[in-house]
Amino acid sequence: MENFQTLLEGSAKAHGHLCPGQVVGVRMAMLGCQLIGLDTPRELPQIKKLIIYVEIDRCATDAIAFVTGVKLGRRSLKFVDNGIMAATFVNLETGKAFRIVSTEASRDLVDQYAPTVMDKRQRQIQAYINMPDDVLFTVDQVYVDVPVHDMPGPTRFKAQCAECGIIVRDKKEVLVGDRVLCRACAHGAYYHPLKSHAQLKIA
Repeated sequence: MENFQTLLEGSAKAHGHLCPGQVVGVRMAMLGCQLIGLDTPRELPQIKKLIIYVEIDRCATDAIAFVTGVKLGRRSLKFVDNGIMAATFVNLETGKAFRIVSTEASRDLVDQYAPTVMDKRQRQIQAYINMPDDVLFTVDQVYVDVPVHDMPGPTRFKAQCAECGIIVRDKKEVLVGDRVLCRACAHGAYYHPLKSHAQLKIA
């Protein structure tokens, strides 16, 4: 794996700016890969051995994705919307998995680890660079039962919603009584159609 500074610079460029979350994400990804025994996660064959579950949609997630090469489109990046600055790294070949959480205490220790930096944002960045892993993170070895329909690779399962007729892939359908529904029909959608009877015509 490339060194921390190189990865941080590349991650910040891909993300659009350097921020404290980038430092946390890069360090979290490097530690996670080390713990599960992957040193070149962006390259074959290791890229096929990795799944990461992220628990927040913040800057650190972009850094984790950059360092490791995981992507939603490859099905190697899973988003679990817990609102926690945490990620779980899974080696699919060995089954070894670790959940890493950014500690709340680290935020309170910023002044201690970068006392001479005057700008608050830069002080956070430098402090998170300076902190030992065991101050910045808590780590737990865990077991993740990755379902076959969540594994990377081609679509293996599909079903048709009995309400709207749309095809649902990868076992994301919902069974309500004896009816197979998409999640929008079963639980309500995040969107609200403005035209109820006909789809818009695209010029």
